[in-house]
Amino acid sequence: MEQGPAAFVGVVFVLFGGALLVWTGVRLRRGEAVALGVNRVASATVASVAGTLALALGGYCLTRL
Repeated sequence: MEQGPAAFVGVVFVLFGGALLVWTGVRLRRGEAVALGVNRVASATVASVAGTLALALGGYCLTRL
């Protein structure tokens, strides 16, 4: 992988995944819905899995530098 694009993509995925996990945690702590019209547990699970996958993908991209 090229170093420039790999670093950019890795940072973007890490920032997105971290922000999604923080946002989901704050919404759950306040007792607010993560997604409107969806079961709270299901939406929190999907958002947490997506955030974790984004962090893992970002980490993978950053280790390929």
